[in-house]
Amino acid sequence: MSGGVDSSVAAFLLKEAGRDVTGVFLRTGAHSEGNTKSCCSLEDGRDARAVADLLGIPFYALNFEAEFAAIIDDFVDEYSRARTPNPCILCNRDLKFGKLYEHATAVGATLVATGHYATVLDQDIDGDVRRAVRRGRDPGKDQSYVLFPLTQEQLARTHLPLGDMQKDEVREVARRAGLPVAAKAESQEICFVPPAGYRALLDARGIGTPGEIAGEDGTVVGRHDGFERMTIGQRKGIGAHGAPRYVTGIDAATARVTIGPREALLKKSLVARGWVGGGRPAPAEGESFEALVQIRYRHQASSARVEGMGDGAVRIVFGEAQSALTPGQAVVAYDGDVVAGGGWINTVGDG
Repeated sequence: MSGGVDSSVAAFLLKEAGRDVTGVFLRTGAHSEGNTKSCCSLEDGRDARAVADLLGIPFYALNFEAEFAAIIDDFVDEYSRARTPNPCILCNRDLKFGKLYEHATAVGATLVATGHYATVLDQDIDGDVRRAVRRGRDPGKDQSYVLFPLTQEQLARTHLPLGDMQKDEVREVARRAGLPVAAKAESQEICFVPPAGYRALLDARGIGTPGEIAGEDGTVVGRHDGFERMTIGQRKGIGAHGAPRYVTGIDAATARVTIGPREALLKKSLVARGWVGGGRPAPAEGESFEALVQIRYRHQASSARVEGMGDGAVRIVFGEAQSALTPGQAVVAYDGDVVAGGGWINTVGDG
């Protein structure tokens, strides 16, 4: 229970269904003061406890501060390697569906439920029945993308009560139930990033390697104060160059940032590593399947071919070039609206 309306309604629905429910709040010690739209704050903890008291269920706060510190360190390290991280997916993988599962096992709980907008189902591919995540019914709230790393063992113990609900339906349930968080604003930011943005976090850690800004032909056209503050597709902060220019490449070894026109952001292929099979097992080397592939949380999935490369790596070739394929971001393949699998973008190419 995060203290928000979604997890609160999930707990309410389970209690109404006659389940034996225990509320758990994860203390990360990483909330950024002033970030009013993040999760995990002291206020969120109080809200979660208030809902648990209203529902008459046991409530515990677990201290995951040390584990969450590793996620923050990874976030900073990824920018230092010229990659753009997604810490919320790591939090799902390592904490909400990782350490929390260990706690659930210790106390004898059979399932872990959250307020994510997605569902879990059995997917039969050529006689191979696997557990998989399906998109939530509310297209504006669907969170299947951020759940791609869940293993078959984790999915077997996962329950997502809100997957077939719209957000306005969830708030209406909360109002009718008299939950004190019915109108609470959503958490929309990374909880440990200050209001000034992630660059302020890098500054606080003394991270920033200055270097050259070059055009697509290699001509030096300016300088920057830290490649770690750059991400693929960025337009602001690179100076004026007579025509709109975007960051198209970042080389951590030389600290050089390459810029170019919008069309230079278009790429047709990528290599992803750390692939986790959802509804489909990871394709073996030389094997492939067709899928709809999503390269960012709010990206419209596009048709592509997923080719196995072995050792947990895949090559994805799109039917149409995609803009701003970004190393470090998650890429998720779908069979229709069911997660087939996903991994982390490592390199990108033109074909």
